[in-house]
Amino acid sequence: MPRPVKCRKVCHFPNVLEFLPADDTEKKMPIVLTVDEYETIRLLDKKGYSQEQCAESMQIARTTVQRIYEIARKKIADALIDGHPLKIEGGYFIICDGQSSDCSFGGCYKHEIYQKYAVKKGEGIMRIAVTYENGQIFQHFGHTETFKIYDVEEGKVLHSEVVDTNGSGHGALAGVLNALNADVLICGGIGGGAQTALAAAGIKLLGGVSGDADKAVEAFINDTLDYNPDVKCSNHEHNHWEGHTCGEHGCGSHSCH
Repeated sequence: MPRPVKCRKVCHFPNVLEFLPADDTEKKMPIVLTVDEYETIRLLDKKGYSQEQCAESMQIARTTVQRIYEIARKKIADALIDGHPLKIEGGYFIICDGQSSDCSFGGCYKHEIYQKYAVKKGEGIMRIAVTYENGQIFQHFGHTETFKIYDVEEGKVLHSEVVDTNGSGHGALAGVLNALNADVLICGGIGGGAQTALAAAGIKLLGGVSGDADKAVEAFINDTLDYNPDVKCSNHEHNHWEGHTCGEHGCGSHSCH
């Protein structure tokens, strides 16, 4: 019986999920890079981490990092040299929720958010997050500088507060919402990659909403919110998602099979 695959922690979900050759005269089968393979490339080649640091960040063994990295590099080389489309999807991973104190070696803003907000959320509370700017719903998720969060119980807002994203941007924002322990996101435009990251984190998306943030939350509570289930961001193409993630809001104590 094969050993269960341990979930790999991903701190930054990819902003772009598909890369296509400029010359499309000869269509070739796409090469699929999994999200956890992408994360090894990001940490080792972009951030300059050692394999030991990468393993610590992803919460897996160094030998596992080495194996994933070698596979990822081979896939990228094949795509570049042979002209294959490259898609990022699937894999065994969880979106970082800031719970780990050694995340990014003590420099993870999501850990600060988790300590301040997520642990304060009580039983029976629904937490709604809204992309926020000057009282209005901010229309481009990837550039959101602040979320306004609302704690709701039995149809009433108990508490609301504006939270700075610390310039996290695009791929890290789903992790910020995960660290906030948000259940629902209300926003305007949002790209396919971000939608996938939210789904992986178990956060319900209500996109295509504009206007006053407080009124939108009130409408949601009253089940009258007008939103677009097929929302797309004008700066991104919608991407379909296939693959395995490790459950809503993280793996918990189990491994993936």
